[in-house]
Amino acid sequence: MSFSQAYYYPSTSMPIATPRKPGYYPSPHHGAYSRMSVSPPEAADSVTTSGVASYDPSAASSSYAGSANEYDSASSGTQSVDLYEYMNDRVASAYNPLPLDRSLAQQAQTSGQLNAKTRQLMELQALAQSRLAAAQANFAQGMKTAKEVQRDLEWTQKRVTDINRRAARKYPKEYQVASQRYAAPVDY
Repeated sequence: MSFSQAYYYPSTSMPIATPRKPGYYPSPHHGAYSRMSVSPPEAADSVTTSGVASYDPSAASSSYAGSANEYDSASSGTQSVDLYEYMNDRVASAYNPLPLDRSLAQQAQTSGQLNAKTRQLMELQALAQSRLAAAQANFAQGMKTAKEVQRDLEWTQKRVTDINRRAARKYPKEYQVASQRYAAPVDY
């Protein structure tokens, strides 16, 4: 196969989709603006206008295609681009973690304060419940004591009333003089 003549066949240009930002590109429903077509590649300087392309090996080193030796030297002298690493670097440079870190620190502090207040509230609640139980026990003891005192007073009043009745029957004159001198309280 000889490379003395190379033929150029223009390819049919196919429309390709382009990325759109809202409000930046026209709507996709506006005909010619919805897609952009790619123009055919530029012909080298060695191409004639007669329609038949000629191949000049000396011009090939300056053309786009280059020679095989150039590809070998280019691939050995440079490293290939890792798309994953490139995108990772781009995202890492675009992402600022400081506001998130500050928010997390503030959230942790607020959570710690809330937990401390919750524990303090639970301790105060337990203290209030123990005091309430002690107050209820004291109240129950006081009621028991009050009932005992009331029983004792009723028994004493009954005894005093019984003694006064016997004294009034046995010693009516002395009882009369004593009751006028030492009047009994009206409500007891």
